[in-house]
Amino acid sequence: MDKFVEELLSEIEIEVAFTIPIFGGIDIYESTVGCWIVMGVLILIAIILGRNLKVKDISKRQALAELLVVKAYGFIEGIMGEKYGKRFAPYLITVLAYIGTLNITGMFGLKPPTKDLNVTIALALMTILITEGAGIRFKGIKGWLKSFVSPVAIVLPINVLEIAIKPMSLCFRLFGNVLGAFIIMAMLELVIPIFVPVVFSLYFDIFDGFLQAYVFTFLSAMYIAEMLEED
Repeated sequence: MDKFVEELLSEIEIEVAFTIPIFGGIDIYESTVGCWIVMGVLILIAIILGRNLKVKDISKRQALAELLVVKAYGFIEGIMGEKYGKRFAPYLITVLAYIGTLNITGMFGLKPPTKDLNVTIALALMTILITEGAGIRFKGIKGWLKSFVSPVAIVLPINVLEIAIKPMSLCFRLFGNVLGAFIIMAMLELVIPIFVPVVFSLYFDIFDGFLQAYVFTFLSAMYIAEMLEED
């Protein structure tokens, strides 16, 4: 049990990858490096899939890229509707791909950056800032303020609290599920050290990783759609 606790604490601890020797030393943590690597990979994939696009006689690469975009836009529009879905699909699709890739980095020997609470908090804050910003953009300041007393003025405190509750829910759900997968795997390895942990490892590293990205994106889209719905 002591070994399990040590492994759990080690998994939660985010170590410094290197230090930039300026301004007295700036520590760069391994989760930050992991985020940079994932961003680089996704940018490279986007460049490969998006270059030399044609209108006629398209390549299989372009056909794949178009299929992915159409399916992704359809997913977002199915949640938010066509009116706002197309506007927010680029952000939400990027979040889906980004978190999904972050969650599977453990397969390549890296500690998933989503095990760092700072990363999940940043992702959640981005969604809430876009949600509230969308309310101001499309409803105006007056309409945005009015949404806090909808449907009746007595719910004002609850609606104000939701600004803090929603990002907390998003970040802790993502962080907790990713960390929970490690705990389950560690317990399985203690009880059944052969074969079964390998199968579950594939499940948590691939399926569950993308599932959590899907849930985060789905909830983000719901929050934005809820903010923009007509009173």
